[in-house]
Amino acid sequence: MQMTGQQRIAAPTQRVWEALYDPDILKRCVPGCQSMVKESAERMRAVAEIKIGPIGARFNGMVTLSDIDPPRGYTMTIEGQGGTVGFVKSSTRVRLASEGAEGTLLSYEVDAQIGGRLAQLGGPIIDATAKQLAGRFFQEFGSIVGPPPAAVAAPAQGALPASLPSAATGTVPSRGPSWVWMLALSFSALVGYLVGHAPRGGGESDWMGLSIGLLVMIVAATGFEFGRRSAAPVVMLDPKLLARLVEEARR
Repeated sequence: MQMTGQQRIAAPTQRVWEALYDPDILKRCVPGCQSMVKESAERMRAVAEIKIGPIGARFNGMVTLSDIDPPRGYTMTIEGQGGTVGFVKSSTRVRLASEGAEGTLLSYEVDAQIGGRLAQLGGPIIDATAKQLAGRFFQEFGSIVGPPPAAVAAPAQGALPASLPSAATGTVPSRGPSWVWMLALSFSALVGYLVGHAPRGGGESDWMGLSIGLLVMIVAATGFEFGRRSAAPVVMLDPKLLARLVEEARR
């Protein structure tokens, strides 16, 4: 079974190369990996629980690095034993190509062999699962090594920034408790008073029913108002700021 792929990573080549040697990063990228321990500069021992088709197993494997050519690539050989389920052996050639100061193209070629009960599943199931696992590994690797999600590129000249200060945009500030909450508080106090002063005779159930009915109405009205306000946020742009942005866009 053979497959190839590419992953563009928004990080310098040296940083990507160093991450390929980091057992903690590799552990986070390997689907189902339980542990990844570095035994030497070229050998790591790993334990992973992987499901291939309907068969799931716990694999104890050895990861060996060879053909090391820093920082352009290496070959990663994985040999995993899953007991009675079978075994997995794969050789992955990883190549790195610089795409500027802050970009790297990671290319990989995988040649894998599967034996035991796993081999009885058939080529289509094994191929689909292997491609999915490889895709998840390199996608996760790219997201870890690349810039954090919070990083936001600077807006182009004349473009509206993704986030503007509240004073500049005119976003309506929080006004504290609305009249609905004040009304709910008042009615809650009334309900408590009615329940506490309910007569201890035959009319007690009437007072209790009235109190519960008022409480239900309060909760419903409060929830409706809260949902309406949450679903329709009000944002206003300052007229002067809007005029300046339009003028810059025309230029």
